[in-house]
Amino acid sequence: MALTKPNQRLRRDLKAIDFNLEQSCVDLDRLASLLSDANAIALMGLVGTLYEEADRLVGYAAEVKAGRIVRTKDAPSVTA
Repeated sequence: MALTKPNQRLRRDLKAIDFNLEQSCVDLDRLASLLSDANAIALMGLVGTLYEEADRLVGYAAEVKAGRIVRTKDAPSVTA
Protein backbone atom coordinates (compact mmCIF):
# COMPACT_ATOMS: atom_id res chain seq x y z
CA MET A 1 0.00 0.00 0.00
CA ALA A 2 1.39 3.38 -1.00
CA LEU A 3 1.82 6.09 1.60
CA THR A 4 -0.49 9.08 1.53
CA LYS A 5 1.05 12.49 0.91
CA PRO A 6 0.84 13.48 4.62
CA ASN A 7 2.52 10.22 5.63
CA GLN A 8 5.20 10.60 2.97
CA ARG A 9 5.90 14.09 4.30
CA LEU A 10 6.00 12.83 7.90
CA ARG A 11 8.44 10.06 7.00
CA ARG A 12 10.61 12.45 5.02
CA ASP A 13 10.61 14.94 7.93
CA LEU A 14 11.57 12.24 10.45
CA LYS A 15 14.44 11.08 8.26
CA ALA A 16 15.62 14.67 7.71
CA ILE A 17 15.62 15.37 11.46
CA ASP A 18 17.54 12.13 12.01
CA PHE A 19 20.14 13.21 9.47
CA ASN A 20 20.50 16.64 11.09
CA LEU A 21 20.93 15.09 14.54
CA GLU A 22 23.57 12.71 13.26
CA GLN A 23 25.46 15.55 11.55
CA SER A 24 25.32 17.52 14.79
CA CYS A 25 26.78 14.51 16.61
CA VAL A 26 29.68 14.41 14.16
CA ASP A 27 30.32 18.12 14.74
CA LEU A 28 30.12 17.71 18.52
CA ASP A 29 32.50 14.78 18.35
CA ARG A 30 35.02 17.02 16.58
CA LEU A 31 34.58 19.67 19.26
CA ALA A 32 35.04 17.08 22.01
CA SER A 33 38.46 16.25 20.63
CA LEU A 34 39.52 19.86 21.38
CA LEU A 35 38.32 19.84 25.00
CA SER A 36 39.89 18.69 28.23
CA ASP A 37 39.19 15.12 29.25
CA ALA A 38 36.39 15.89 31.72
CA ASN A 39 34.58 18.22 29.34
CA ALA A 40 35.05 15.84 26.42
CA ILE A 41 33.57 12.97 28.43
CA ALA A 42 30.55 15.10 29.36
CA LEU A 43 30.06 16.16 25.75
CA MET A 44 30.37 12.58 24.50
CA GLY A 45 27.63 11.58 26.95
CA LEU A 46 25.39 14.16 25.32
CA VAL A 47 26.37 12.90 21.87
CA GLY A 48 25.41 9.37 22.91
CA THR A 49 21.98 10.59 23.98
CA LEU A 50 21.51 12.42 20.67
CA TYR A 51 22.43 9.26 18.73
CA GLU A 52 19.83 7.32 20.72
CA GLU A 53 17.20 9.93 19.89
CA ALA A 54 18.19 9.81 16.21
CA ASP A 55 17.73 6.02 16.27
CA ARG A 56 14.23 6.49 17.69
CA LEU A 57 13.37 8.78 14.79
CA VAL A 58 14.56 6.14 12.31
CA GLY A 59 12.28 3.66 14.05
CA TYR A 60 9.33 6.05 13.83
CA ALA A 61 10.02 6.56 10.11
CA ALA A 62 9.96 2.77 9.64
CA GLU A 63 6.64 2.60 11.49
CA VAL A 64 5.22 5.29 9.19
CA LYS A 65 6.38 3.29 6.18
CA ALA A 66 4.78 0.12 7.59
CA GLY A 67 1.52 1.97 8.26
CA ARG A 68 1.67 1.64 12.08
CA ILE A 69 1.92 5.43 12.45
CA VAL A 70 -0.51 7.38 10.30
CA ARG A 71 -0.98 11.11 9.88
CA THR A 72 -4.64 11.75 9.20
CA LYS A 73 -4.25 15.36 8.04
CA ASP A 74 -1.48 17.43 6.63
CA ALA A 75 0.17 19.17 9.56
CA PRO A 76 1.24 22.78 9.14
CA SER A 77 4.84 23.22 8.12
CA VAL A 78 7.14 24.24 10.95
CA THR A 79 10.25 26.20 10.07
CA ALA A 80 12.73 27.84 12.34
